[in-house]
Amino acid sequence: MIRSAYIHIPFCHHICHYCDFNKVFMKGQPVDDYLASLDKEMKMGIEKYPSEKLSTIFVGGGTPTALNASQLEVFCKSINASLPYSKDEVEFTFEANPGDLTSDKLEVLHDHGVNRLSFGVQSFNDDLLERIGRNHRSKDVYTSIDAARKAGFDNISIDLIYALPGQTVEDFKHTLRTALEFDLPHYSGYSLIIEPKTVFYNLMRKGKLSLPPQETEAEMYSILMEEMQAAGINQYEISNFAKKGYESKHNLVYWDNEEYYGFGAGAHGYAEGNRYSNFGPLKKYMEPLADGKLPIIESHEQTKAEKMEEEMFLGLRKTEGVSVARFTEKFGESPMTVFKEAVEEMVKKELLTVENSYIRLTQKGKFLGNEVFQAFLGVI
Repeated sequence: MIRSAYIHIPFCHHICHYCDFNKVFMKGQPVDDYLASLDKEMKMGIEKYPSEKLSTIFVGGGTPTALNASQLEVFCKSINASLPYSKDEVEFTFEANPGDLTSDKLEVLHDHGVNRLSFGVQSFNDDLLERIGRNHRSKDVYTSIDAARKAGFDNISIDLIYALPGQTVEDFKHTLRTALEFDLPHYSGYSLIIEPKTVFYNLMRKGKLSLPPQETEAEMYSILMEEMQAAGINQYEISNFAKKGYESKHNLVYWDNEEYYGFGAGAHGYAEGNRYSNFGPLKKYMEPLADGKLPIIESHEQTKAEKMEEEMFLGLRKTEGVSVARFTEKFGESPMTVFKEAVEEMVKKELLTVENSYIRLTQKGKFLGNEVFQAFLGVI
């Protein structure tokens, strides 16, 4: 039974230099038509893959809060009418851009059961924010978090990015300590990854992008973990930290390799053993829905081997690691048997440890996660 839904809003007022998510400039776009199409898709998706009750809903983008208050009202009513969930029991997250959330938008979200906000802050250095193409400034973060709290939101998360062009260790320390002063229940910290089809990728190809060396990136990650621990905020996943009880239930669905709906242009979903993705361009996304068809461009039925591999490389992102008992119950085989050689090799390299019936990354392994994850691919 599917318990989670991801919904994609592709509109942005501004495109960041590092972003490779499916997004378009909002000006002149058929926003209302898109929301109507999304409404159709949600209803059709639930009909195709029935669910009794969702435990998490996550609205991402793009910039979901780029919608105006009346559009947000229409969108939230659509979610309320289309998806099965209880407002008292669901974790309902909206991604937000600092500076976007006016009091009327916050009121709409709160009134319709949204109970978690995730702000894309990235840095508290205004020069750096400008350099990476963000259109908010540090002061906007203070204003937005204050307004969110006054509107009744207490489950708030902020995203930070490190190893940015020209960023120093001292600068990252300042950003981190400023972020921690908000005393929020959840923080995410990601190293910058240069993706194709982004401004940064084009600059890098021309030799015009100066990034910190790998040693500096590793030092920043180490500082991130140390500062979070010192603040009493537990690392529960490679890049995510939370006070007890405030872990992102939605993201844990991904890392636990559970199924979820993916609604919206370019969204990905996982239902009844099929991983699927939607058309990305708005016109191509909306056309099939106008004809009463789901906008799926690609669907792949996972083999048992693929499911087991994903169980390992997704589950190992969590600090608790992969439960041998849960894996065995799910697949009828123990990961210690299926992946015997890979586990032994990674333990020998001191990147994995096996204790209390869990396979997990060591502290050293957290820095070399990709090497560990690769070891479990294509070995069955």
